[in-house]
Amino acid sequence: MLGSLLLGVLLAHSTAVLPAEGQSVPKRATTVPAQDPVDKPWPPEGVLVLGQSLKAPQVVHEVKPRYTADAMRQRIQGLVEVEAVILADGTVGPVRVVKSLDEELGLDEQAVNAVKQWRFRPGTKDGEAVPVMVKIEMTFTLKDRR
Repeated sequence: MLGSLLLGVLLAHSTAVLPAEGQSVPKRATTVPAQDPVDKPWPPEGVLVLGQSLKAPQVVHEVKPRYTADAMRQRIQGLVEVEAVILADGTVGPVRVVKSLDEELGLDEQAVNAVKQWRFRPGTKDGEAVPVMVKIEMTFTLKDRR
């Protein structure tokens, strides 16, 4: 089995501008579950972790996570860390939150939703595309509107 080696952390930032005083914050509906079921084995069978003969996937399309209205109002800021399986076709398979920022106001869910839309040049082993598990950090920060 390949030795475990942490993929260089991929960063995605979400920055929101707070509305001027008296303005309302728009609400966003979310329909995708926050993460894949946690009762399944992780990583899924057949998924490789980075090792010496494994070439890491590379991001080709990144989607920024969105702030939820409630999280903006409460000025929640910080980091969500997820583990994601990058499939052999470069799409994102199962995703799970490993470091939560906020389960109640939807930022964890927004981070997962964003990662599921990313696209990669797949990881390869011996020149062949293979599913690979990676860690991704999503940073949520707010800027004051002046």
